Amino acid sequence: MSDFKFLRGPKDWWRQAVVYQIYPRSFSDSNGDGIGDLKGIISKADYLKELGVNAVWLSPFYPSALADGGYDVDDYRDVDPRIGTLEEFDLMVQELHSRDIRVFVDIVPNHCSDRHIWFQQALAAGRGSKERERFIFREGRGENSELPPSDLSSHFGPHGWTRVEDGQWYMHLFTKEQPDFNWDNPEVHEEFLKTLKFWSDRGVDGYRIDVAHALKKQLDPLPSRTSYSLEVMKDDGTDPLFDRDDVHEIYAEWRNLFNQYDPPRVAVAEAWVHPHRRAPYASEKGLGQAFNFDLLAAAFDAGSYHDIIESNLEFSASTGSSSTWVLSNHDVIRHATRMVIPGYGESADGFGAENKWYVEHRMDNDLDLELGLARAQAATLLILALPGSTYIYQGEELGLPDVTDIPSDQMQDPQWFRGEGKLKSRDGCRVPLPWEPAGPSFGFGTGGAHLPQPSWYAKFAASAQEADPNSTLNLYRKALALRAKLITEEQLSWHESASGTLLFERPNGWLCFTNFTQDEVELPQGELLMHSGEVSDGKLSGPATAWLKR
Repeated sequence: MSDFKFLRGPKDWWRQAVVYQIYPRSFSDSNGDGIGDLKGIISKADYLKELGVNAVWLSPFYPSALADGGYDVDDYRDVDPRIGTLEEFDLMVQELHSRDIRVFVDIVPNHCSDRHIWFQQALAAGRGSKERERFIFREGRGENSELPPSDLSSHFGPHGWTRVEDGQWYMHLFTKEQPDFNWDNPEVHEEFLKTLKFWSDRGVDGYRIDVAHALKKQLDPLPSRTSYSLEVMKDDGTDPLFDRDDVHEIYAEWRNLFNQYDPPRVAVAEAWVHPHRRAPYASEKGLGQAFNFDLLAAAFDAGSYHDIIESNLEFSASTGSSSTWVLSNHDVIRHATRMVIPGYGESADGFGAENKWYVEHRMDNDLDLELGLARAQAATLLILALPGSTYIYQGEELGLPDVTDIPSDQMQDPQWFRGEGKLKSRDGCRVPLPWEPAGPSFGFGTGGAHLPQPSWYAKFAASAQEADPNSTLNLYRKALALRAKLITEEQLSWHESASGTLLFERPNGWLCFTNFTQDEVELPQGELLMHSGEVSDGKLSGPATAWLKR
C-alpha cells in the first residue's frame, strides 16, 4: 500500500481544494481494449499535476455489470479487472500522492448490484432468512402476490419493485439490477464501515457519497412514489424515502471512523434535498461537505448567480463547512452545451428544458457552441474565485461540448432506455476524452473507444491545446496556478457594478468581475491578472470573467 505520510498536512486541506472528477472508463486506456483503466490514470499523473488540481475523485471502478455505468457494484473492496487490480490502485495512489494530489473514491451505499454476493445469498436463502433482511424484500399484493407491494416507480422507470422466482419482491429505487440495502439492519452498517476502513487504509483521502439522502426509509407502511421531483419530497425529515433525519446517525458512525486517521478522512454528499436540509450532511459531525448543485440548473445571468452564491455562502457559514461549486459532472449535459440550450434554467425544474431539448433536438444540434464555450469559461473563472472548493469534471478543461447525437443503438445509459425517451442520455458527457488529434480513439487508447467519439473531437485534443496559449486547457492551467497563489480567507464582499455583471472582492484584494452580457463593459480599477474573452481599451467583451488585484 502507498506511503502517504507526506500528505498529512492541514486537517482542513479540502475546504478550498480543486477536485478533478475522473470517470475511469472514459479517461485513458492503457491496453487498447476501449475501456479506460488505472494504468491510464497513472500515465496522466503529470497532466493532472500540471493542470493544478489538489485532488481527484474516481467514479466507481469496482467490479460491475455496468447496468448503470458502474453504480451497480458487485464488490466494494476490489477493482474491476477490466480497469485494473488492487496493486495498480495502490500504485495510482502513490503516484498521485507523490505529486501532492489526494484521492477521493465513490461509495455507493444505497444499493449494490444484483450480482453482489449478499444478494445472491438472499435469493438462495429464501423467505424469512437473515440474508434477505440485508435488503428490502416484501410479499406482493393480490391473490397470488402477483402485484408489487406498493405503487413505487424507480428513477429509471417503470417499477421500483421486481419479483423473484419464489414470489417475493425486492425494492430498487434505480434499475432492477440495483437492489436497495436495508439500512435498518446492523450488518449493513458494519459492512460499509469495513469498506471505508479498507480504502482509507490504502491511502484514500476522501469519499463522494452517492445518493446520500436515500439510505434510511420508512417501510411501514410501504412507500409509494411516482415522481422523484424535489417538489414532492417532504422538507421536514419525515419523507418515507428521502432525507430522513435518522440518515445522519449513519454519517455520525462514519465520522467516528474518519477521525481515526491523520488527517481525518473527508466526504462530500450527493444529496438532492431542499436547500435548508443540506446542512447536516455537511456538518463536521457528519460527512464534512455536501454538493451544491444549484448552478447545474441555473440560467446564465447575473441575478441567478448572485442569489445562488449568497445562499450557499450563508449555508456554509451556518454549518461550519465550506461551499462546493460545480458546473458539470457525469450526470448532466456538459456546461459548454447546456448553457445555450433554449429556456435552460428559466423554470422551477431546472432540468426540464435540458431533457426536452435533448429528446427533441439531439440529432439536429444547432446550438451556438461558440457562445456556450465563452459562457462556460466565464462561469469557471467565476466559481474558481469563490470561497470554498471547486469540483471539475474531466474534459471541461478542454472546453468539450456534449456529444448529443450518439445513435440509440450505441448508447449505454439506462436513463435513456428505461425512461421511455423522456429523459436525456448521460452518455454524451461520458464519451472517452481526446488526448491527440488523430488515431483510432484520439489518443484515448491504441484501439477504439467504448462510446463513439465524433470527428470534431480532434480540435479539442489536449495535445493540440497545449501548443495554443489561448486554449481552454491553458486558461484552466493559468487560472488554477494563479488561484493557488491568491487563495485567502473564505469570505467575499460584493461591489456595485453595471447591469448584467457581478463584482466581488476577496479579503486580500482579489477582484472577480463577470460580464454575463455579450456587450463591452468597463473593467473595474485594478491590476488585470487574467481573463477569458477579449479586453480592449479597458473594456471586457462578454460573456467573460476577469481577475484583478487592488
